[in-house]
Formats: sequence, C-alpha cells, structure tokens
Amino acid sequence: FFSSCFLTVMASADCQRGQKLYEARAAQCHAIKRGDNTTGPSLYKIFGSVAGTVPGFAYSIANRNATNIIWNEESLDKFLENPKKFLPGNKMGFAGMKKQKDRKDIIEYMKSI
Repeated sequence: FFSSCFLTVMASADCQRGQKLYEARAAQCHAIKRGDNTTGPSLYKIFGSVAGTVPGFAYSIANRNATNIIWNEESLDKFLENPKKFLPGNKMGFAGMKKQKDRKDIIEYMKSI
C-alpha cells in the first residue's frame, strides 16, 4: 500500500511530513474524503479550487463571498499562517501555523489529495 504522497510526489519527504501535520493539526476538523464535510469542509481536491465552494458545507458569509480566492500555494500559505487575517469573518477556529516549513509541507500534501 502506497500513500497518496508517494503516488503523487514519489517519496517526497515534505509531502509525507505534510501528511503527518495534516493528521495532527487538521484531520479532527477536515476530512479528505470527497463529500465528507465535518466541522470544516472536506479538503478533497481543494488545491486549485475556489474558496467557499465545497458542496454541502455551511460556510461563513465571508467565505461564501471569497470567490476571488483560488486555493494555490500562495493563498493557502497566507491562509494557514493566519486565517482570521487572511479572510476576516471566517469561522475557522484555528490560530494558524507560524512555521513556514510546516505550511509548505502541509500544502504539498494538500496538492496530493
């Protein structure tokens, strides 16, 4: 059995570390299975999508109105660093990830799901 990181990035340590960071910091609120919205929206194929558009999730008004945001490396990095500053009015109860390496690694993993 190979992880999606291996299949996508072929043994990228950063992606594997990102998967561990996801499991430790995000899995309790965000599933990676398509359509499996929990406290937060599913992160399935989130990379490259428009913010606030995961079907079936009750987004905040701020997030629903953020249709100018495409989730890419730059936007995810800024959001993960400080969600409240990047998107004021969002309802995500997460203070952010201060370490740039952590953000880069989790983004690499998010690209693989």
